Amino acid sequence: MAFRARLAAFLERRAVTNGILAVILFNAVLLGLETSDRVMGATGPLIPVLDSLCLVIFVVELAAKMIAQGGRFWRRGWNLFDFTIVALSLAPGAQTLSVLRALRILRLFRVISVAPSLRRVVEGLVSALPGMASVFLLMSLLFYIGAVMATKLFGQSFPDWFGDIGLSGYTLFQVMTLESWSMGIVRPVMEVYPYAWMFFVPFILITTFAVVNLLVGLIVNSMQDAHHSEDNARTDTYRDEVLARLVVIEQMLERDRDAKP
Repeated sequence: MAFRARLAAFLERRAVTNGILAVILFNAVLLGLETSDRVMGATGPLIPVLDSLCLVIFVVELAAKMIAQGGRFWRRGWNLFDFTIVALSLAPGAQTLSVLRALRILRLFRVISVAPSLRRVVEGLVSALPGMASVFLLMSLLFYIGAVMATKLFGQSFPDWFGDIGLSGYTLFQVMTLESWSMGIVRPVMEVYPYAWMFFVPFILITTFAVVNLLVGLIVNSMQDAHHSEDNARTDTYRDEVLARLVVIEQMLERDRDAKP
């Protein structure tokens, strides 16, 4: 047990955490360099060897965490996240199959589990998912209604954009993102249907400026809640430490009083 405690304390040191973060970033640079045939030809086997060395460091780190934390390792989501990413790199064919080789860049996501500020952002995003589900359902209804209407209104004259409900949905998604929505889609439609703006403008106002901003608001609120929860946990920990020290001081004072004649 003492060895596990010492190992856990060692892994939680700032120097060790920063070292793992440096290896992750260095490995990300290596994976980027592998995309250049000129660089690979100039360096020979150096980059693959360094990449394998980084993978060895990740495996050793995970093994050390498993030993230090025991069964608790599998109850922490971030540990499972790190284990999955490293396991993908160790999968058979990871060095030959193009798909698995491409997935190695997912190691960069380990920056999230190492950096507390990034973890807070992700945790806020995850906690916002239940609320976002309702917003996504509302957006799906809006898109379905809009796609049906657009197909009925404009499908005959613009079959490439509104020929069926699928094409209409994709075109409306482009309109929602404001990507060439005016000159690329709406104005050509208005040349045939002059009052088409009465459909597209309300659709943009509802989806882009209302629903999307609602999603952003949910995410921001969730991130703030996660931040407040972390602050409260830190405050509770500090309070418990102070109370424990006060108890020790009180016990020492009582022993001193008992020791006096």
